Amino acid sequence: MDVTGRDLRALFSTNDHSVRADEAFTNRSLQWEVVAAALTAHLEHISAPGFDAGDLEAARDHVLVFHGVGGIGKTTLSRMLEAALTDAGRRPSQWGEPGWPADRILPVRIDLARSAGTDFEQIVLTIRAALTRIRRPLPAFDLALRRYWEANHPGEPLEEYLRRSTLGSRFGQALPQQMQSALADVAQALMLPGTIGSAVGQITGALVGALRERRQTVRALAGCARLADLLEAEPDLDALSFYPHLLAWELARLPQGRRVVPVVLLDTVEDIGDRTRRDLERLIQRTVWLLPNAFWVITGRSRLQWADPALQGQLDYTGPAAWPGLAHTAAPAARAQTSGARQILVGDFSPEDCDDYLARRLTRHGQPLISEAVRQVITARSHGLPLYLDLSVARFLELSRSSRAPRPGDFDHDFPALIARTLSDLTPDERHVLRSVSLLDAFDVPLATRAAGLAHEGPALRLTERPFVREDPFGLWPFHLHGLIRSALRTTDDTTDDRWSERDWQQAAQRAFTTLGEQHPTTAGPDRRLLIACLRQGLRLARDHRLDLGWLTPAAWTYVSDSIWEPLAPPDTDSTALDTAADALVELLSALARRQHQHRSHTVTRLTTVIDSRLLPHDLQHMALYYRAKAHRDLGDSPASRQGMQAVADGQSRLAAAARRGLAHLARIAGDFPTALATARTLGWEGRHHRIQGDIWWPHGAMDRAAAAYAAARDEAEHHAVTGERANSQAHRAFALAFTDPTAAENELALAEQLLAGLDLRATTLITHIAALARDAGRTDGGVDDRAQVLRAEISAAGVTYTELALDLVLAFHHAVRDDQDQVAEAIAGLRENTRGGDYAYYSDIAAFMARLPLEEASSALWIDGAEPTRQRWRSLVTARRDHLCTPR
Repeated sequence: MDVTGRDLRALFSTNDHSVRADEAFTNRSLQWEVVAAALTAHLEHISAPGFDAGDLEAARDHVLVFHGVGGIGKTTLSRMLEAALTDAGRRPSQWGEPGWPADRILPVRIDLARSAGTDFEQIVLTIRAALTRIRRPLPAFDLALRRYWEANHPGEPLEEYLRRSTLGSRFGQALPQQMQSALADVAQALMLPGTIGSAVGQITGALVGALRERRQTVRALAGCARLADLLEAEPDLDALSFYPHLLAWELARLPQGRRVVPVVLLDTVEDIGDRTRRDLERLIQRTVWLLPNAFWVITGRSRLQWADPALQGQLDYTGPAAWPGLAHTAAPAARAQTSGARQILVGDFSPEDCDDYLARRLTRHGQPLISEAVRQVITARSHGLPLYLDLSVARFLELSRSSRAPRPGDFDHDFPALIARTLSDLTPDERHVLRSVSLLDAFDVPLATRAAGLAHEGPALRLTERPFVREDPFGLWPFHLHGLIRSALRTTDDTTDDRWSERDWQQAAQRAFTTLGEQHPTTAGPDRRLLIACLRQGLRLARDHRLDLGWLTPAAWTYVSDSIWEPLAPPDTDSTALDTAADALVELLSALARRQHQHRSHTVTRLTTVIDSRLLPHDLQHMALYYRAKAHRDLGDSPASRQGMQAVADGQSRLAAAARRGLAHLARIAGDFPTALATARTLGWEGRHHRIQGDIWWPHGAMDRAAAAYAAARDEAEHHAVTGERANSQAHRAFALAFTDPTAAENELALAEQLLAGLDLRATTLITHIAALARDAGRTDGGVDDRAQVLRAEISAAGVTYTELALDLVLAFHHAVRDDQDQVAEAIAGLRENTRGGDYAYYSDIAAFMARLPLEEASSALWIDGAEPTRQRWRSLVTARRDHLCTPR
């Protein structure tokens, strides 16, 4: 960072003379690199033998555009570029040395802001006045300019105008002297008598005649083929815009030792007009085109549209063939050099740059006046926008005038000035659309138009071209607002004349919500990404604006039907303050999604809060009851789970079949396999009948039968496009086959992992890890015990009790294969202790079956075909694994 000068406004905000208020410039080295590279390429281009400054048809690549939101630092960048090109000593050290001689560059900065009062005449005069530094007349241009001035400013000498304007102080009075010298030289060449000052018309007429007759006396100007036409044309403002062609010719014929390249920096270009009034823009664009040996750096809020073919007729030179570098809005500066783009989006400050800026902005005895804690808060709220930093500095000084030092909490603050700056150059319709889309995380043109309640898309389309609208071409809705601008529009007291009332905001929220509802898919499947996007935005709108649930109810059912559990916005706040149905639905879906990352006891607590609020409609209330019952089951609380499942099954809601499946699970968990199997056969697809049967057959050691049932469940889920169920069934198939065929299990696990990719199914993922241990059971090189220890910690964090019992069972299988009777006995004791409540008590029976041990405390399990066949099947799995491990591979 380098300091560019004193901040007088801040300096006059305090009586403390020890406070130093400086205008701090945060290093924009990437932007400088783009300028340096482009200027270097321009110098090489105009120095090439084939370059012709008078070529009116060649494409132009001598313009560089920096655009960005108001307050991003474009004007500061423009000033620093001027300073760096003028004086190497003022160039920030981080910017490095340029690759051109300093005396060859002539920077000319022109502020086009309305407050500066710059008109087209002044633009032309400024460029010509800057060229007085080469200390020689430019007769072709000077004669045309003098003729224009006398025709349009009769009685006002140019010398007097320059003396009264800022141009005189910037460039002195060299311009009138050089123009007089040019006129004298032309008069002498034409052998005209009289006073030169009063003979401009006579000189012009004589020169035109001499040029037409190709007299030898004016051979110096005869090379300018269009000079006579320009001198004969009516000397109006339109003709003035063509005179830069004469400047280009004059610059091209300068002697090698005096040849310079003007670098014209046009700032605040957004103030030269709007999208329908382009009169001044047309004159400026013509000037830029006709002066190709100059280099132009243009800064403004919006990108230049000169490469848009649709502007043909409004501007003289349009289309991508004319302006190849302007044909696409470049990306950030980091990619501009490689892409060849000439439109650069000025990005936000990094957090480090924000802190550095604030630390240097106000100092006392060389130390930062703004404390680190305050700087952190300002930086976090600024989203990297320099204007916010400046406004915060002003607030800091305002608060400092009170009796206490500013604290971090004082800067949890929004500024109305941000809104005023953002809205200042928008049309009323564009402002209306902007406020509407501030309600949305992302949008496209149709969504923005509908949210604004407009019948035509033009305002929304124009708004997307503004720099505070960011674009993600890969997003479902590609546009989103700059974070700080969006926050300010939604939360700051609006003092503008067309500010919205609370009713206006409410109506806009309802329009946006309704439009999202029209887009959301009604079935799970390939449109799930759109479903999640609609839910995220719709939930936030409904919660923040207390809207009726409407389409969110069917969308919630579509969300849970696929069992994928993507995180949903708004962020998970674990809030217990539920006031509306929307609050309750947000908490319900958030709890369901977050249960993949939280202990199941936390899920129970959150769902109980939703259920007790009684804010949800009947069917969604049953959704909460069902998933709480599932969480109770995972925690090993079968009575609570059974009570919840029975309530949902009796209620005939959408989850009634799933609840009956849950009751079948509970019967299986209790060891009542006949009841579980009979129930499973009545469930159909909605009750996941095939998967339930697989869950019944594998405890019997009938792994092939279980694997076939799981495969049928997987295929049925694929037919119904239920991604989560497909992955879950495949994981359980891999688990069953892991006991019988390690090679086949390897392939099944790979498929399970492939189907789980991108899904958030924690319990299912744990099953695949347990299956991998079963696949490696009995091996001495598999690290089974160490891997089991790590997996046990993951299971404990998840609070999914039944998976830990399955892990213990797999370890018992591992020890039985290795014929480690002590370890098997220890595993049986552990299983018996952990299943004393009755659930999964038959796991200790299975462990004894594996090792051919007697049942000291047989469970009350009701086996489908009796205990003895089950014992034989499990023992056969152990002996088969031993044979497999002994077989050379």
